[in-house]
Amino acid sequence: MDLKLKAMLAFLAAPILLGLFLFVPAGTLDYWEAWAYMAILLIPMLFVVLYFMKKDPEFLKRRMKYKEKEARQDLIIKAGGIVYFVGFLIPGLDKRFGWSSVPFEIIIIADIMVFLGYALIFLTFKENSYAGRTVQVEKGQKVVTTGPYSIIRHPMYLGTLLLYILTPIALGSYIAVPIFLLFIPVIIFRILNEEEVLTRELKGYKEYCIKTKYRLLPFIW
Repeated sequence: MDLKLKAMLAFLAAPILLGLFLFVPAGTLDYWEAWAYMAILLIPMLFVVLYFMKKDPEFLKRRMKYKEKEARQDLIIKAGGIVYFVGFLIPGLDKRFGWSSVPFEIIIIADIMVFLGYALIFLTFKENSYAGRTVQVEKGQKVVTTGPYSIIRHPMYLGTLLLYILTPIALGSYIAVPIFLLFIPVIIFRILNEEEVLTRELKGYKEYCIKTKYRLLPFIW
């Protein structure tokens, strides 16, 4: 399939699937938190798709590969999928039954943090054309040590965690927070296995790890 068509179909599927996850459990379209969240997520996503379609189409091809070669990564992705599925159903149910009462100001702050998380993901993509969806080393791939990679080894995962952990608050749900916190161990296990693969297969990665000590949070881990 043509790359542009494939990318646009994937983008068009995103609001449909996300809308089903949020509005069907809520039982209403009168869910402003969900509309705001979708706008904050999908408008930048459209910009990112169009940007890389023009600047780096090979990157988009890598991001559209979903099949993991590493058996452990496959298990980690499946576990993350379960967390994602359950996590995105709960805010809608919370809206329907009124379990939580999150102040407007807190929701707006969470929306801003979700946007910043996605912005960090974009900066990572821009810096590293090999930041694919699957864990593998490709021909010609080199260690990236610039931009956010000069501070931590996995800036994309930091952006992902920031986005996901603030998602339930942005959607007006305290009840869903514990579920989304499960993304933390999922990401940690993914990072540990990914580093095993990169150390084994990517020349210079071991030296990069020695130089850049922290994986996810400066001065912590």
